[in-house]
Amino acid sequence: MAGISAKVVKELREKTGAGMMDCKKALTENDGDMEKAIEWLRQKGTISADKKQGRVAAEGLVESYIHTGGRIGVLVEVNCETDFVARREEFQELVKNIAMQIAACPNVEFVKVGDIPQDTVAKEKEIEMGRDDLDGKPDNIKEKIVSGRIDKRLNEISLLPQPYIRDQSITVEELVKQSIAKLGENIQVRRFVRFVMGEGIEKEESNFADEVAAQTGQK
Repeated sequence: MAGISAKVVKELREKTGAGMMDCKKALTENDGDMEKAIEWLRQKGTISADKKQGRVAAEGLVESYIHTGGRIGVLVEVNCETDFVARREEFQELVKNIAMQIAACPNVEFVKVGDIPQDTVAKEKEIEMGRDDLDGKPDNIKEKIVSGRIDKRLNEISLLPQPYIRDQSITVEELVKQSIAKLGENIQVRRFVRFVMGEGIEKEESNFADEVAAQTGQK
């Protein structure tokens, strides 16, 4: 398609962070369709990101996020390859957004599915195999159903497969890969911890009527 305007190329660049020539090529390859061009760049960026993910990433940032009201807090470590990229505004924004994502996902316990211990996976399988709705089904059908349910459950408790809170059309993993393509370095979410006010504390249950009676001296 001839006549891709500089304005449209600039708009695509602002949306994706890709280079000007890459944006022009993406638009040309997709007849000027913005959404198809974004998808084209995403696919190309993913290929580029996969090549970089084997490289050592030992720099980066530890970021904190405290949710309004101070009842939820997050610490997350995200690594890159160089201190130069760690100081880049784009990287810092990524880390902040990941911290906010963790705060918004109460079920997330692990960075990725591969981090989940095998005994946890085995326990999930045991629970699913005992569901009443599987009674009477052939073993091979049970295995397929249970396998699908477990995959879903493991994704639910892992950070990277989560839909990104600011753009539900991509996952957190895809967000990270886009940043790898944009910044040119391997980026890894290494670890995180999520604090919830009062979590794990057994609160003393009391009878409100008894409290009132005690305070007024009645029995």
